[in-house]
Amino acid sequence: MISQLTRIERQRAILISLAVAVCGFLMAIAGHDDPIGIQGVLISLAGVLMIFRIGKDYYAPEPSDERFSRYYDDPAKVGIVLAMVWVVFGLAIGDWVAWQLVQPDLTFGAWSSFGRIRPVHTTSVIFGFGGNALIATSFYVMQRTSRARIPDQVAPWFVVFAYNLFCLLAVTGYMMGITQSKEYAEPEWYADILLVVAWVTYFVVYLRTLARRKEPHIYVSNWYYMAFILVVAMLHIVNNLAVPVSLGHAKSYSLFSGVQDAMTQWWYGHNAVAFFLTSGFLGMMYYFLPMRAGRPIYSYRLSIISFWGITFLYMWAGSHHLHYTALPQWVQTLGMTFSLMLLIPSWASAGNALLTLNGAWDKVRDDATLRFMMVAAVFYGLTTFEGSFMAIRTVNSLSHYTDWTIAHVHAGALGWVAMITFGSIYACVPWLWKHKSMYSARLVEVHFWLALSGTVVYVFAMWNSGLIQGLMWRTYTESGTLAYSFLDSLVAMQPYYVARAIGGLLFLIGGCVGAYNVWKTITMESAGADQVADLPQAAPAGAAVLQPAE
Repeated sequence: MISQLTRIERQRAILISLAVAVCGFLMAIAGHDDPIGIQGVLISLAGVLMIFRIGKDYYAPEPSDERFSRYYDDPAKVGIVLAMVWVVFGLAIGDWVAWQLVQPDLTFGAWSSFGRIRPVHTTSVIFGFGGNALIATSFYVMQRTSRARIPDQVAPWFVVFAYNLFCLLAVTGYMMGITQSKEYAEPEWYADILLVVAWVTYFVVYLRTLARRKEPHIYVSNWYYMAFILVVAMLHIVNNLAVPVSLGHAKSYSLFSGVQDAMTQWWYGHNAVAFFLTSGFLGMMYYFLPMRAGRPIYSYRLSIISFWGITFLYMWAGSHHLHYTALPQWVQTLGMTFSLMLLIPSWASAGNALLTLNGAWDKVRDDATLRFMMVAAVFYGLTTFEGSFMAIRTVNSLSHYTDWTIAHVHAGALGWVAMITFGSIYACVPWLWKHKSMYSARLVEVHFWLALSGTVVYVFAMWNSGLIQGLMWRTYTESGTLAYSFLDSLVAMQPYYVARAIGGLLFLIGGCVGAYNVWKTITMESAGADQVADLPQAAPAGAAVLQPAE
């Protein structure tokens, strides 16, 4: 890691770490009587640890210029390792949360209450696992599809470590009661600022690499990754506009209020699903699935059309989360209409992925890594259909506030996002660490069946639970009163909550198996060398400037 940096680059890294440590120290002083002080100590400690880590190898021999003849994969490697750490932690917390709904006494004080550890679970799996996987694979894919090395040696490391520091501040803050109470946007103002700095750096690194590309065409995966980076930045900044009580207090107040706050939140929330949990992972799918299958994309033109369809239509669909609220009905109808239209580009992407496997179904049968990706495409198609269906106002009157929504979210999160991520990680880990294959193909197979079984058990349990809830809440007696109390519906959920927790446990065990397999693969002795196709392309002297493909 440090050995790939020159002396000047190590000095820059130390200065950045020192700036982080100083900021944390100032926060600790200003917030000595507020939870933000503890967060300041964490930030300062992270900066100091990085200074010591860099200082440990500060006088190590400097790298030769030969490093520029290879892709810069060290940040991607660390991102993948961190993603696997976060997924095991996040799934464990998630299953704990699920068992709390079966037995509410499974707490150990206020820090472990449902309201505090539920966002710990969502942040860990969405941002910790998903975010690190997206950053790592985007660094990998961007370099290979542009045949250009990342130009900066320090900036990618800053992106990885600043992003993970944000995740750490978020989850520790929740357990201390620090939250904005906005779904998927719970971290307070100081953590939001850190994420903005890391994300803008990420955006600049991506643009600079694409500007250096030796390929005239920008491959479709890069379009999806860029949409993910750019739109998430816009969403995060607007939704988190807030005024802190003071620089020494964690608490802040949103610039929006009432129905405007709700609309802004679900404009953010649904587009976080669109561009964080969809666009980025479609970029992943469009690279790793064809590579693993050894087949070209069925229709490259269709991939571009679906990209622009998803990018335009998704932006307007968030208001379907606010049916039957104070939001103007025309805005609700707009969200419903665009949600229905979204089915076309979404199914175009899912169908394109499955048709790419024509002629490679024997590989799907024999290769669990490719099967992860195939199942992900199937779940993507199913989940997007369900989402459009649930956005219809009359359907939403039954599904909203019930566990049907939980089933829908986890069909997408487990069946689509996690499956494509695990498949992509299993594909690129041997490539990154120069191995012929994963440590154990049998463990990949075990992980696949555990993950699929856990997903099916979880989703079917919540489908049943949600439909029963919705029907019980709208059942009336002959006299026109409610036939069931809320408590009656809660008691009826007990067996489904047990099944949900068991499904989550199966998925967690699969995640642990996957993490073990990845670790054993990393620690195996490398037996390979860089392939010619896996090296940056040097522009010949006097070569004409390449133009973007039409």
